[in-house]
Amino acid sequence: MPRSSSRPPLHPGAWWLWSLSLGIAATRTTNPLLLALLVAVSAYVVATCRRPSPWSRSYTAFVKLALAVLLVRLLFTLVLGSPIPGTHVLLTLPELPLPDWAQGIRLGGRVTAESLVFALYDGLKLATLLICVGAANALANPHRLLKSLPGALYELGVAVVVALTFAPHLVADVQRLRAARRLRGRPDAGLRGLLQVGLPVLEGALERSVALAAAMDARGYGRTAQVPARVRRTTTALTLGGLLGVCAGTYGLLTAEGGTYGIPVLLAGLTAALAGLRLGGRRTPRTRYRPDRWTARSLLVAGSGAAVAAAMFLAGAGDPAALHPGVLPLVAPALPVRPAAAILLGLLPAFLAPAPAFKEPSS
Repeated sequence: MPRSSSRPPLHPGAWWLWSLSLGIAATRTTNPLLLALLVAVSAYVVATCRRPSPWSRSYTAFVKLALAVLLVRLLFTLVLGSPIPGTHVLLTLPELPLPDWAQGIRLGGRVTAESLVFALYDGLKLATLLICVGAANALANPHRLLKSLPGALYELGVAVVVALTFAPHLVADVQRLRAARRLRGRPDAGLRGLLQVGLPVLEGALERSVALAAAMDARGYGRTAQVPARVRRTTTALTLGGLLGVCAGTYGLLTAEGGTYGIPVLLAGLTAALAGLRLGGRRTPRTRYRPDRWTARSLLVAGSGAAVAAAMFLAGAGDPAALHPGVLPLVAPALPVRPAAAILLGLLPAFLAPAPAFKEPSS
């Protein structure tokens, strides 16, 4: 596929909306074929569109974390058992007797194929969600994302960005130190290598935290402007009322009785909350140098992810059995054509945002 370095980078919010939409789609199904397709789509887009930046190398770490979560889920099923009954016994582990107050919990015993398959489906769903979040970390520039937040969320956004950049910087430090030890002929694996790599990584993280705190203090982080009291009261009323409206509208959508008022209350709550955030931005005056714009390509990228999530919701309402293959009785999962075709819409960013040849600035 041709790559172009003349195109400006996409809005970072578009990458997060695309990735979170794929994650939402993953929560709507336990079909391993659809979940594997979601992982393949996110991996292809990351391999095609990520930039040569420190945070772009965090995708591998999230994949490893997802595999660890999946293995832990299967291990818990082996050791602690599962409430899912089954007739296909794979093995029988020694069962430890527990006191009467621990009824309902067992250690060991029969391990059935149905319980393992159920654990595999459940763990794979969570693993796919983690991989989708890792795709957002690898594709979106966190510094540019912070610049795009409204002033009312600036302080919260700084905390979130610092937390999100922890994993990419940690992965970069580990890779750099392991490469340096290999060049010097020293071991970088095993317990000894782990200790001798872990201590410099911890020291670097502490130094980076101190430097970040000093930079934030020098730039006036946390200082607010004076606004009239009526503006503060209006901001508080709009924000709290909007959040309550969002909660009430969401509850109405999830219940059969509130289907009539759910959408209007949700829209009214979102409008009030956004107005409160807009008004609250007066307390944090900020200027933006070269602000990111929502271009047509950014909207298409975010819309492709939203289309995948919407298609999974519609598929779940129309044919829930196709998205949730049964384990009682144990049947082989089938690939539903329409949801699979909708997931392929998530490949659109690979054609709209090819990775440039230059390194993207961090700020």
